[in-house]
Amino acid sequence: MEESGSHLLATLQIDLDSALLDLALTHRSFSYEHGGIPTNERLEFLGDSILGQAVTVMLYTTFTDLDEGELAKRRASLVSTVALAEIARSIGLGEYIKLGRGEELTGGRDKASILADTVEAIIGATYLDQGPDVATALVLRLVAPLANDPLRFGVSMDPKTSLQERANRLGFDVPVYVLEESGPDHQKTFVATVTIGGPSPVEATGTGSSKKQAESVAAAAAFPLLSASVNTDQA
Repeated sequence: MEESGSHLLATLQIDLDSALLDLALTHRSFSYEHGGIPTNERLEFLGDSILGQAVTVMLYTTFTDLDEGELAKRRASLVSTVALAEIARSIGLGEYIKLGRGEELTGGRDKASILADTVEAIIGATYLDQGPDVATALVLRLVAPLANDPLRFGVSMDPKTSLQERANRLGFDVPVYVLEESGPDHQKTFVATVTIGGPSPVEATGTGSSKKQAESVAAAAAFPLLSASVNTDQA
């Protein structure tokens, strides 16, 4: 864990107490199977607040011409489960999370809710160990690629609608979703596969704790593939 943890910290560009990092990566499913050890849920609670404040201040100071309603929409987009899961995937966070066997077997390392919660827990741990300035800087580094994408806000707020509109504009077919589910009734995992027929068919998958979440994650993953597909055909 020490070596892999160092690699993660290098990716995040932060220093963090090893015990706090370990706590931030401990999912409740792992705790349940290991005698009820502490989980990352309290850190997640703290990190959620810090994330919201940092993003709010960034949007307020950056987009001085936007009204309250538009700022609120953009904040909701950047702190959404879909957006945070995308951030987590971009840094390979899933491989570091400590999961129970059940979550491991049902795709927990790529489950949007688990990834998003772990991002928030790391932010909370950074605040406790390094202080508010370092934690805020971490948040801004993590969200920068999304905040600087002009298409991001619509996609993160409503991935399925955005995907359908983009497919229509580019001459693709209507997106079709296929769902699979696994796990017990109280802890189901859903995997959605979206297929968009057209000049160069596009397919993407998403995992979530609900059908809606899985489809949203799949739609967000498919969105950039449409443009890439068109650009490839035109090359």
